[in-house]
Amino acid sequence: MPTEIEARFAADGPGPLEALVRIPTLGPAALGPPHAFDETDRYLDTADGALAAARWACRLRRREGVTRISLKGPPEAGDRDDWHHRRPELEGPADDDLDPASWPASAARELLDRLRDGRPLGERLRLLQRRTERSVTLGDTAFGTLTCDEVRVERGHVEAGHLHIVELELHGDDPDDTLAALAAALATFGGLRAEPRTKLELALHLLGEDPR
Repeated sequence: MPTEIEARFAADGPGPLEALVRIPTLGPAALGPPHAFDETDRYLDTADGALAAARWACRLRRREGVTRISLKGPPEAGDRDDWHHRRPELEGPADDDLDPASWPASAARELLDRLRDGRPLGERLRLLQRRTERSVTLGDTAFGTLTCDEVRVERGHVEAGHLHIVELELHGDDPDDTLAALAAALATFGGLRAEPRTKLELALHLLGEDPR
């Protein structure tokens, strides 16, 4: 199964994100031009929380008219630092219907069907994001993507609060531990702190819920 590997930092406001959009380099890496867009993430589960109980998150993301499903599993044991996130991830095509039977077949839909075991899905919460992406390159090698996200958390179209998140996601594995060097460079920015929680966990905290 594919693995998502990324560094995550929370910001105390939009200032650090604005700074990261302007700088030309991050540690030893060059940063590409910023590309900004809006996207909506809807987190789904059964009424009895079958996915949460299995420690899987189901995200239905709509971006530029395209909807995709993403399933993210429990973090792998042995993560080294609060910023370091490594977990299984499956993605596939979808639409805005909450019944997976209407989506194209994919490994992600198949896993979701096993996890929900015939139970219908409902929307747990949604994140409305203004995302800015920059490519991260080392020499001629595409290393990953830096994202700066301004996030509004909603449930039932009622706003619960805001998040400001910075993520650096790898395109592959990191045999030379370059991610740690780039995370150290991010840690030098004022207003950023290493964040051990996922966006879903942070959003649930704003809603006053225990994410576990």
